[in-house]
Amino acid sequence: MKIIFLGDVVGKAGRNAVHDNLEELSRTFSPDFVIINGENSAHGFGITGKICRDFFKAGIDVITLGNHSWDQPDTAQYIASEPRLLRPLNFPENTPGMGKGVFKTRKGQKILVLQVMGQLFMPPVEDLFRSLELALRSVVLGSHVSAIVVDVHAEASSEKMAVGHFLDGRVSLVIGSHTHVPTADGQILPGGTAYQTDAGMCGDYNSIIGMKIDSALNRFTNKESKSPLQPADGEATVCGVFLETDDKTGKAIKFCPIKLGGRLQLSTN
Repeated sequence: MKIIFLGDVVGKAGRNAVHDNLEELSRTFSPDFVIINGENSAHGFGITGKICRDFFKAGIDVITLGNHSWDQPDTAQYIASEPRLLRPLNFPENTPGMGKGVFKTRKGQKILVLQVMGQLFMPPVEDLFRSLELALRSVVLGSHVSAIVVDVHAEASSEKMAVGHFLDGRVSLVIGSHTHVPTADGQILPGGTAYQTDAGMCGDYNSIIGMKIDSALNRFTNKESKSPLQPADGEATVCGVFLETDDKTGKAIKFCPIKLGGRLQLSTN
């Protein structure tokens, strides 16, 4: 199975870059399934039903969220009726929406997608390791599903790495999101699980993690400033990862970063 995961989409620049580059990504990688993290796609904060529908229409199969899940007022209502929009699995039990789902690829194979949110330097959530253990207890990679992708939306690199090793051999991909900076540690772990600490963002990298430099910098240099953050609107880079799995085992056989367009352009040849 061929899977693309694209990191946090930030604002209009990020949305446009994803839409503009999906065709090239499809030509280059021929993916069977495409996942994006969309929690910053609505002007940098949250997501709307319209943005979701536009992504799905463009060919995105699943959208994950994170700590900004509820920043837009209609999300809680929309997510209740849209199984392809996932919030963190380890949110409290009565939270709207779902943190996991089994979906069919373009070839009819089954893929399980889950998201958890980190506990270090993040808003309070349930134990992510226990949540993962419960979610995967009755699912066997390569038997019940052909692939399993876990989005770890977390601040701390160590916590993301811990999840990678905790799930090594049990899932196809553990991919970090949230910090908006693509890391250079993409690898296939000893048990066959592909791992990268952060996929990076789809947004303008002439910025401070996707936000205009002046307003973000002012928050560091002037502690009294309450100026609102605004998404940077220059040319964006689409960042993420490509994964190919073994059809029998569901484990990773090929894994590489994606950096397309903008300031971080990386050749995929």
